[in-house]
Amino acid sequence: MNTPDFKRKLTAIFHADVKGYSLLMGEDEEATLHTLSTYLEVMSTFIQRHRGRVVGTEGDAILAEFGSVVDAVRCAVKIQETLRIKNAALPESRKMEFRIGINLGDVIEEGDQIYGDGVNIAARIEGLADGGGICISETVHDQIENKLALGYEYQGKQTVKNIKKPVKIYRVLMDPKSIGKTIGQGKYRTPRGQWAVLVVLGVLFIVAGILMIRHYNKRPALPSLEIASEEKMAFPLPEKPSIAVLPFINLSDDPDQEYFSDGMTDDLITDLSKISGLFVIARNSVFTYKGKNVKVDQISRELGVRYVLEGSVRKAGEHIRINAQLIDASNGGHVWAERYDRNLKDIFALQDEVAQKIVAALVVKLTNDDKRRLVRKGTDNIEAYDYTLRGVDYFFRVTPDENTLAQQMFKKAIDLDPKYAPAYSWLGYTYWMEWAFRWSATPRALERALGLAQKALSLDASLSEAHTLLGKIYLWQKKHGLAITELETAIALNPNYADGLAGLGEIMNFAGRPEEAITLLEKAIRLNPIPPVWYFHNLGSAYYLTKRYGEAITTLKRVLNRNPNFWPTYIYLTASFAELGEEDKARIETVKLLKANPDFSLKQAKQKLPFKDRAVMDRLGNALYKAGLKQ
Repeated sequence: MNTPDFKRKLTAIFHADVKGYSLLMGEDEEATLHTLSTYLEVMSTFIQRHRGRVVGTEGDAILAEFGSVVDAVRCAVKIQETLRIKNAALPESRKMEFRIGINLGDVIEEGDQIYGDGVNIAARIEGLADGGGICISETVHDQIENKLALGYEYQGKQTVKNIKKPVKIYRVLMDPKSIGKTIGQGKYRTPRGQWAVLVVLGVLFIVAGILMIRHYNKRPALPSLEIASEEKMAFPLPEKPSIAVLPFINLSDDPDQEYFSDGMTDDLITDLSKISGLFVIARNSVFTYKGKNVKVDQISRELGVRYVLEGSVRKAGEHIRINAQLIDASNGGHVWAERYDRNLKDIFALQDEVAQKIVAALVVKLTNDDKRRLVRKGTDNIEAYDYTLRGVDYFFRVTPDENTLAQQMFKKAIDLDPKYAPAYSWLGYTYWMEWAFRWSATPRALERALGLAQKALSLDASLSEAHTLLGKIYLWQKKHGLAITELETAIALNPNYADGLAGLGEIMNFAGRPEEAITLLEKAIRLNPIPPVWYFHNLGSAYYLTKRYGEAITTLKRVLNRNPNFWPTYIYLTASFAELGEEDKARIETVKLLKANPDFSLKQAKQKLPFKDRAVMDRLGNALYKAGLKQ
């Protein structure tokens, strides 16, 4: 298979299917298919959130790949935990348990598909897992053994179908009591007769090491950090000082405190983003590095920034300790480092001080507008702040159940401090999410979101996120002028606000200004180089609206490679093929669109899509009609 169309790569392969699927289908086919569809959607969402890609689904099976085995195993654990909760609400006969297998192996990539022994081994490993369980190959275990809060049980060498050599298998233990344990013996043990030889060799190595240390101590010390070459940057460096704030590490004794360290990171990114003299990478991109052992120079190159901030948070009762260091990746040097020990009630003053120290270290002069933007309206109720951070953590998990948990957290925060504006804004986003993803269990969810956004702004008009939410709602009410005004206000309040730029780009598409949308979305992607899929959806839509169909198709496929269930993208992909006269391809995408959203129709699109100019909707509708969609 040595053809120019094929390429090989090393990847983490994730394979899952349903235990006892045929039996479930035999008992109640319709209910089983409904549950399967729901569970596959949950799995696809988590795969995307953990930076994976769904390669394909077939029957009850799902195949995905990840660039990191850590991400793959984390995703598998999260999926099993979530499905366990969902199964608890079902009668015993209707519970649906997935088995998951993960392998790190070499695969052949052809288009969007992957093939080879690496994939086959993952599928065979999955067959050895229990329902609701995870099995991994030794290659995966060796990579993650000391990196995740899990345990493992060695299952021995397993002979699997169509694979010549036996495969060493480990079962993942998700019980907290198993953390750090490996049961069984998966590694080679040295025979006793060889210990004397190893001891002698060890002594020789120690002596040699001492001699080498003495020799090299006479030479100049090498830099402790590698240097990021500007020529190798993924993007040209901005003229302003550019910075990426990595997720702060949770050093608390309680691993469940991670929401707090993430919240501290979010707040610091938001504060720095308000400074016009800085170029600040958005949350979505920096959080892709969370939990990964990645060197600063690599992060600098991939994100196109000169400075990287690392930090840690330890929270114990009413006490908090923060360590932070600012690194110049261009020379590997430490620009600034500090440790803070404070009372939790001083958290907002502490965050302000850290931001000010960074600004001073980078010799950035604050304008009067910057100073006004940095004035924070916090809360005197630390418990309200804590509930808000917990809610934000649930919100970013993007599932219906955790969105409901987020709502509960924000409501508790509001009960504790009815004047805490961010809690209202975030609660509004949960109702927006219900409406946008069609999860809505709340009557008039969009109206609830509108009222909460307005309430937040009545308490604090400087909240850029609340202006953005209000603008999104105005767009779908077809109030284009008001929507644009709100997003422009959000960006003025936060010059580095990538989501605001991307949101304004979406509005410009519907307002008949797609060329401006392209410019805005390109700026947003530079600030958020590893963006959520909706950025590329809106950019691909803008290419379609400007009749750049080839670029539209390429961009929209990027969305679906990451999330095949993001159904709005099929609308513009289908239309782009139809406009190019490639009706066979257009009809294939029509089938996928209707599979992803069986309720979709041209009539529905014309009623809901908020195009300002009816002629644009007519053009889109005609293209979809040519692709086989009926009125």
